[in-house]
Amino acid sequence: MNIKLGCDPEAFLKKDNKLVSAYGLIPGSKEQPHKVKNGMVQVDGMAVEFGIDPASTEEEWGYNIESVLQQMQEMIPNYELDLSPTAEFGKEFINNQPDEAKMLGCEPDYCAYKAGENSMPDGSMGIRTAGGHLHIGWTDKPNANHGTQAVELVKQLDFYLGLPSLLFDKDMKRRSMYGQAGAYRVKDYGVEYRSLSNAWLTSKQLISLIYTNTKGAVSSLLRGGSLYSTYPHIQQVINESDSVEAKRILDLEGIAYV
Repeated sequence: MNIKLGCDPEAFLKKDNKLVSAYGLIPGSKEQPHKVKNGMVQVDGMAVEFGIDPASTEEEWGYNIESVLQQMQEMIPNYELDLSPTAEFGKEFINNQPDEAKMLGCEPDYCAYKAGENSMPDGSMGIRTAGGHLHIGWTDKPNANHGTQAVELVKQLDFYLGLPSLLFDKDMKRRSMYGQAGAYRVKDYGVEYRSLSNAWLTSKQLISLIYTNTKGAVSSLLRGGSLYSTYPHIQQVINESDSVEAKRILDLEGIAYV
């Protein structure tokens, strides 16, 4: 199976080492993203968001991310990108923002381990979180089993991406609020994996790991290597940020991590 990998991570902004709202600072919105070379940019509530053109190789993946990030930074030269998964703005600061800036998400996502929609986080807490969502594409003609295939891949991605993330993303606050194990949306081209924060953008090594481990998850699944039946407690491991058990499973299965 030939896959293409895209992403639409979010980042917060700082000025003079202080968090600021991104509202109105760059062009683009959820409804109308602003096209740039190799991808797009937009405002997402209190954060900035960028997306890349789908990549077929690791080199293209890394190049597209670097290209769009650089263009976005050039749009806001007086601001610093903050790749923290959680930003504590405070209730008063958020309450003083325009309604559009206060909005959380645009549509629900789902959990691969249960029926129904995931709950939306509480937007009144003065906290915002930043995702590092991935888009995995493998078809332009979904078949009758498309939804089932997407769910099975999401479960496998929890092993290849969710578990490694516990070792480099220590922000348990976001994980308790949003982006828990198995979070996804089915797409016509494949699936959006929504469990990761933006923490993997903090180094080229992690950006590379995300690409290679996504390919590894797909390859292992095609070989009949679904890991969920062997480790049915995967959801608990991720949601409880159990990095010790995560490392044990990764070592047993020979899955790469940083």
